[in-house]
Amino acid sequence: MTVHNDHQTLLDETVRAIRPPDATATAAAFARHDQLTKPRGSLGRLELLGVQLAGIQRQTIPEIREPLVVVAAGDHGVTAEGVSAYPQEVTGQMLMNFLGGGAAINVLANAAGARLVLLDAGSRSEIEEQPGLRVRRVRPGTRNFALEPAMTRAEALAAIAFGIEVATEEAARGVDLLAVGEMGIGNTTAASAIVAALTGRPATQVTGHGTGVDDAAWQHKCKVITAALDLHALDRDDPLGVLSAVGGFEIATLAGVIIGGAAAGVAVLLDGFITGAAALAAHRLAPAVRPYLIAAHRSVEPGHQVVLESLTLDPLLDLGLRLGEGSGAALAIPIVRAAAQILAEMATFESASVSRSET
Repeated sequence: MTVHNDHQTLLDETVRAIRPPDATATAAAFARHDQLTKPRGSLGRLELLGVQLAGIQRQTIPEIREPLVVVAAGDHGVTAEGVSAYPQEVTGQMLMNFLGGGAAINVLANAAGARLVLLDAGSRSEIEEQPGLRVRRVRPGTRNFALEPAMTRAEALAAIAFGIEVATEEAARGVDLLAVGEMGIGNTTAASAIVAALTGRPATQVTGHGTGVDDAAWQHKCKVITAALDLHALDRDDPLGVLSAVGGFEIATLAGVIIGGAAAGVAVLLDGFITGAAALAAHRLAPAVRPYLIAAHRSVEPGHQVVLESLTLDPLLDLGLRLGEGSGAALAIPIVRAAAQILAEMATFESASVSRSET
């Protein structure tokens, strides 16, 4: 069996392993909320989030004790088209910044009490694997998808397999929440192309200013994406083909993390637009992942709203973020933890000897 077939088999088996959330645990969590010392529904989304976690973890009272932030990195050949305000070497430089503890995600993960793991799925850097960094560079950056497919299907499958393996291993170690983020100069262009291809929306509706390009550069970015979509004649019913043609190694890896997390029974907390594009691709590859997804925040990138609508996700936060790195996901971890703790620690009417409403 070839490596390509091994990776396809892993994907197929992982997709088949995803179970629907447990209906009994979901119903029991709903019932428990009605017993807690508060008016029914008074904690709003927090109650629904706790119930979602109960179904995912298949127990009435869920726990979030070992959250993990996973940040995947990759470089993009399409940067040769002048679509980013930053040079490609920034990807590797930011990886070093992450490893040194100096980036926003380091601060926010620490604040949330979460461990951080970096995945280099295809950057051009030559940083070696070390504590906190797992390296499996499928190749040093994608090809320029304005001229040719960004990846072969085998390369995209290899990146997806990397993500599945990481999620599976971390879940086996006790991780109970996967917060996902990314780093890769040029990846808003790739994400916009993926979302346009999978939703049928024009590039102008799903493309933002990314790292801060001006209006003229934004128009150029839209033209590059539109031309690439025409060049590759993508089939929205072939998500692997879309990922291969216009995606990125970090985006494919995150799709694998999402699928692997769902198969392992772990909730996946999405960051912004790039992780949203990965989630959209993961959902097209494995529709059963949808109940495992939690949208941390709403990015200012216009394509993110399209993703949220496509996945019918309502984000927890709206703070005007557009950094990436998993920053919004890390910020939402305490909210997810609180949703579980409400079910675990809040008193019931009976235990607190509090009278119930008669209505």
